[in-house]
Amino acid sequence: MSVTDTAANIFEKNATEDHAEKSTASPTGMDIRSGTEQNESIFAAGEVKDQYKTQRGLKSRHAQMIAIGGTIGTGLFVSSGRTLASGGSGYLVISYAIMSALVYLVVLALTEICAYLPLPGGTMSYYGRRYVSPSLGFMMGWLYFYSFAIFVPFELTASALVIEYWNPPVNNAVWITIMLALIIGLNLLPVRYYGESEFWFAGLKVMLIVALLILSFILFWGGGPDQHHILGFHYWRDPGGFKSQLSPGSAGYFVAFLATLTSSVLPFTFSPEMLVVSAGEVQSPRCNLPRIANRFFWRLMVFYMGGVIAISVICPSDASQLTSGGSGAGSSPWVVGIENAGIKGLDSVINAVIITAAWSAGSSFLYLASRSLYALALVGDAPKFFARTNKHGTPVNAVIASSLFAFLAYMNVNSSAAVIFDWLLNLVNTGGLISWVCCSIVYIRFRKACLVQDVASPFHSRLQPLGSWITGVAFTILCLANGFTVFWPSKWAASSFLTAYIGVPLFIVIYLVHRIYYWCDKWAIPVEAVDLTTGLDEIEASELPLPEPKNWFEKIINILV
Repeated sequence: MSVTDTAANIFEKNATEDHAEKSTASPTGMDIRSGTEQNESIFAAGEVKDQYKTQRGLKSRHAQMIAIGGTIGTGLFVSSGRTLASGGSGYLVISYAIMSALVYLVVLALTEICAYLPLPGGTMSYYGRRYVSPSLGFMMGWLYFYSFAIFVPFELTASALVIEYWNPPVNNAVWITIMLALIIGLNLLPVRYYGESEFWFAGLKVMLIVALLILSFILFWGGGPDQHHILGFHYWRDPGGFKSQLSPGSAGYFVAFLATLTSSVLPFTFSPEMLVVSAGEVQSPRCNLPRIANRFFWRLMVFYMGGVIAISVICPSDASQLTSGGSGAGSSPWVVGIENAGIKGLDSVINAVIITAAWSAGSSFLYLASRSLYALALVGDAPKFFARTNKHGTPVNAVIASSLFAFLAYMNVNSSAAVIFDWLLNLVNTGGLISWVCCSIVYIRFRKACLVQDVASPFHSRLQPLGSWITGVAFTILCLANGFTVFWPSKWAASSFLTAYIGVPLFIVIYLVHRIYYWCDKWAIPVEAVDLTTGLDEIEASELPLPEPKNWFEKIINILV
């Protein structure tokens, strides 16, 4: 039996059990339709039909490079400038250090869950359904689909805005159309082509960051054309490393720190979830996922922490371009630092790579959105139409449906419509924080079930489960603090309040509607009854050993990625 067929058994079993409970749960005595009827047409004799199968076309190097570079877009290259302007160099570095630590704890938790049972279509929403409750899985599934899908037009718009740096005589809509066509076309191809393209584009992002780190080191020692002295940490002293906001004294510094911390969430958003989604299509996931997790920490340190330290060295936090340079490359702290050093032409090279980074991130988010919708369809939380795949294992209908969100990028061509798009995008920031809270809950339940049932997982970190308790509390606080400055009298605006906080009640309502509709279900599956065994034997039997590197080039690639 194949791994995909194993997933079929599990999905079919869960759907049937849900249906049995829900059929007796109706207060009117009527049979409430669950996903059973739809799953019966997806599964046959416990096996998934060919037209609903995905394929494990992602290699180890694909998955590992996608994990670190797939979702790196304009957040690290452009949005970090506004974070720098908000709190100063010191708070920027501290905020990224805190976020890196918290995100790494999430990565460890998700790796343990996925390495135990890496299923095709097994997103975190599925694990939430299996280990906690169907209602949590339902809410998480639609949260992921919406968040991933809305990030696609965000990255497309960012790419078009970066192109504006050169003032081309072409409307942004033209660039959006070209990049949109490329993204959709790539995601309609077999997954191995997406994996290969993402490997090289993610590698390009990594090379850019490494090059910028080297350049920053040179500028640190005064190596720029217009530099006549060692720069060092000059900008930490003038204009200073720590800013104050809205209040005098210590309260103002705390406000600035919290504002910087909440604004530093965006570059990290949904990076851990990329591991989970790709686990269903990566080869030898039980071997590869722990390798990815073990190296993820150092990548966070080099690319994210190294990046913001470099930014704090070459760019002053009071540079006017950071807040008045628009949403494009003009507000990138890297571009500002290079221009201040008097380096000619390099800013255009960096902008070109930023465009590819944003486009690549858009492609990754479309991949994530389509697989999230596919996973929802497999368990009956979305129409089975979206679970259908072609002969290459690509969920074509899910890709097309997810790509419809990308057309929202055209709203940014019109300034009034762009305000509405900002509202939609702010739901994503809240959604990312809610996702990490839910991931922490899912892991805690999974770990407790393993202990009660005396089950050992192939990967376990000593930082868990304490790490998941920390992330659950920390991200709950950040979710409530997101946009907290609107409560200052000078900052209050009803529109700003709704933009910052409407996501919290919205996703809670989605959960409660499903929970009330199936009101006889338990709030949480008892840990003794959590299914940790179905499909496990087949998963273990299908795992292949990792191939040994054949030459020096493969050995280097194996070390790096």
